[in-house]
Amino acid sequence: MAFRGTYEYTLDDRGRVAIPARYRHLFSEGVILVQGEDGCVEVYNPHDFEVSSVAYTDEPVATRHGRHLRRTRYAPAFDAELDRQGRVVVPPFLRQWGDLNGGVIICGREDCLEIWNPQRWAQEMGWMGQTGTEEGK
Repeated sequence: MAFRGTYEYTLDDRGRVAIPARYRHLFSEGVILVQGEDGCVEVYNPHDFEVSSVAYTDEPVATRHGRHLRRTRYAPAFDAELDRQGRVVVPPFLRQWGDLNGGVIICGREDCLEIWNPQRWAQEMGWMGQTGTEEGK
């Protein structure tokens, strides 16, 4: 199933944010949160994380570049689970990375969800003239 759509949610004071209800079942095996290269936090299920990580493991581990690629992918990755309300805790280092506090935008990117600071999202999408969202439930 491809992740799509744009939603407004709120990150609470404990760093929890709800995952859109239509996708929660896809995270029954767990959640992996990663620093997105564009300043967001990427949200994967374990299978999609491994599939998307292939590009980081193509280079042999025996090379410095291969080790560097693996470190940039796996070292900042954080394993989590959804709670009973379908929320995931975003750890402090990833909240800081994404400048996440209060209102956030969750959007689909086909292979994962992304959590954005609304101002960064507006800048990212400004080149397309799109900032529309669906209200989070």
